[in-house]
Amino acid sequence: MQPIDIADVELAVLETSELTTFPCSVQNLRRTSAEKTKTPPSLLNPKKQKRRKKQGPCRKLIPEQGLITTDIAKYWRQRYSLFSRYDDGIQMDEEGWFSATPEEIAATHAARASSGTIVIDCFSGVGGNAIQFALRIRGCHVVAIDIDPQKIGYAINNAKIYGVEDNIDFIVGDFFQLAPFLKADVVFLSPPWGGPSYKKIQNFTLDLFKPRDGYSIFQVAQKITPNIIMFLPRNVDINQVEELSWLSSPPLNFEIEESHVQGYTKGITAYFGYIVSGSPGLSKLSEVVTSQGIPSFFTAGMRLLGFNH
Repeated sequence: MQPIDIADVELAVLETSELTTFPCSVQNLRRTSAEKTKTPPSLLNPKKQKRRKKQGPCRKLIPEQGLITTDIAKYWRQRYSLFSRYDDGIQMDEEGWFSATPEEIAATHAARASSGTIVIDCFSGVGGNAIQFALRIRGCHVVAIDIDPQKIGYAINNAKIYGVEDNIDFIVGDFFQLAPFLKADVVFLSPPWGGPSYKKIQNFTLDLFKPRDGYSIFQVAQKITPNIIMFLPRNVDINQVEELSWLSSPPLNFEIEESHVQGYTKGITAYFGYIVSGSPGLSKLSEVVTSQGIPSFFTAGMRLLGFNH
């Protein structure tokens, strides 16, 4: 195997930066269409009022973040469900607001791993899932990968707030290029859903995932380990998700559950391999892999990429 070009993949030892804020006038943001045109509201055609409201996203001021769209403001109101320690200095970009896994759900995912396991979070974003694996599972070591260096910077900051930064290796890189060099007990997959607009799709099929379709993403992960957790949109095509278990011979154990926060369904979680409830074997596998600490195949792979563990 040829080592990956180091220019494509770097170990993220980043200094986190303050999020950019933009001055604005709350008073101006609250002006209605009628005030801007000086037309009395009573004379405005109701259909035109609706049409004007749809013209472009309204902007709203959020103290720590500056200006963001009202779509994101909805997630800001749920900030403590995303990170219970939000007020301690959690950092996110705009995409992070709608892509971070709610903390309660991330903790449920982490509970499927055994002590001493190695977990790869393939699309880690601002670090929500990686933090919960490292925080809740004794001796768990996490490899958090994201192609966006800014997100990795935020993830490092957020991991420090939870005190688990030493249990996570943060890597800026393309998961698909890194995958041939990686081994782990569990792979966590939450590939981009395409933003809040995914809710408008009646039946979310696996080909809608980015940067590759769900089948391809799963097959790459499967070469690392059969023990896979996938966090998926609540409107995902369940039949297609079940088909993923048949990509292995013999077929993988399979389990699916709805993931809730305060009674609302936030997504669908699919479990494959030994992490399915009642399946034996993962704890035994973990004991073998981690009996000598972090395995040599992992550190060797990192050296191939030009990193020092």
